[in-house]
Amino acid sequence: MSRSRAATFRALYLGLSLLLFGMDRLSKSIVVQRLPLYESVPIIPDFFHLTHVANTGALFGLMAGLADPMRALVFITIPVLAILLILAFQFRTSEADFLAQSGLALILGGAMGNLYDRIAYGHVVDFLDFSLAGHHWPAFNLADSTICLGVFTLILDLFRRDRRTSLSPS
Repeated sequence: MSRSRAATFRALYLGLSLLLFGMDRLSKSIVVQRLPLYESVPIIPDFFHLTHVANTGALFGLMAGLADPMRALVFITIPVLAILLILAFQFRTSEADFLAQSGLALILGGAMGNLYDRIAYGHVVDFLDFSLAGHHWPAFNLADSTICLGVFTLILDLFRRDRRTSLSPS
């Protein structure tokens, strides 16, 4: 792949991350401005609500009770290191490797969105609130969704690579 084409692909992957970060920021700022904390608005009753939640923990509120000095260390330092690691992986991965690069771009955009919240608010703004047949899923946000989709995409890429390796003649 030519250098200019490779640079174009890298710019597109970065653009995807920045677009997702922007969408996450926009959605969260609308929620913060228009929906008081812990207020819930039913969109589809008994299934989907918009609920403004301040998540002081990690994924699904894990470690929410962590003391403040440790909380900053864990919830800011680790995401910064993860973002740096993702960037390193992106530059070590071929621009033509669409699945891997897309997965990394999705994770990067989401990680930046949640890191921004932790720095700006001291917590992550969650608002997508689903329940079904009496079972309630913890609220989440667009950044969480893109991170999960990115991880799924990377897993798909690993299976694709594994299958390609096992099918190739030795």
